[in-house]
Amino acid sequence: MVQPIRIKRAYDPPVKQDGNRILVDRLWPRGLRRDAAVLTSWFKNIAPSTELRKWFGHDPELWADFNRRYREELDANPVAVAELAKLLSSGPSTLLYAARDEQHNHAIVLANYMAEHR
Repeated sequence: MVQPIRIKRAYDPPVKQDGNRILVDRLWPRGLRRDAAVLTSWFKNIAPSTELRKWFGHDPELWADFNRRYREELDANPVAVAELAKLLSSGPSTLLYAARDEQHNHAIVLANYMAEHR
């Protein structure tokens, strides 16, 4: 059975149900101690490009275009996608992100993309 991919903010405390805790940000979350993160892995290379991240700026009006552009970046990054897919297949997993906006962030796009490409 395929496990659902959970997402949550990197600042939220770890819980047993998180399973693999995978940070999917290019930059380390500001103010988060590394030991407090309790990470299984940090996948910097799966995050949106710096250019795309800065362009988006978490503006909800740009969400649809960001979603499309980030998916194009993922399509062009098959090695990172395959590495993440392998880790996700090893058991319950949670993608961690630092953004404040819980409705418009790249981890949502990434979780949906990975669910579609298993």
